[in-house]
Amino acid sequence: MNDNTIHTAHTGQNPEKYEEALAQLETIVRNMEANKYDIDELAMQLKNAKRLIRFCKDKLTKTEEELQKIQTGED
Repeated sequence: MNDNTIHTAHTGQNPEKYEEALAQLETIVRNMEANKYDIDELAMQLKNAKRLIRFCKDKLTKTEEELQKIQTGED
């Protein structure tokens, strides 16, 4: 994970790409599994994870809608 990804995770901003969000989620999960967060940090990272999951779901939904439009010949 690069410095920008770390910064984004702590500022609460959504990443620009799905892959960045997924990488942030994976890092949060790894750190949780390794017990690297104290209780306050854990609460903050859970909020970040929820936000990132919503971002990923939205990206996937929009992509699916675009694919459906392409398949049906809509512009």
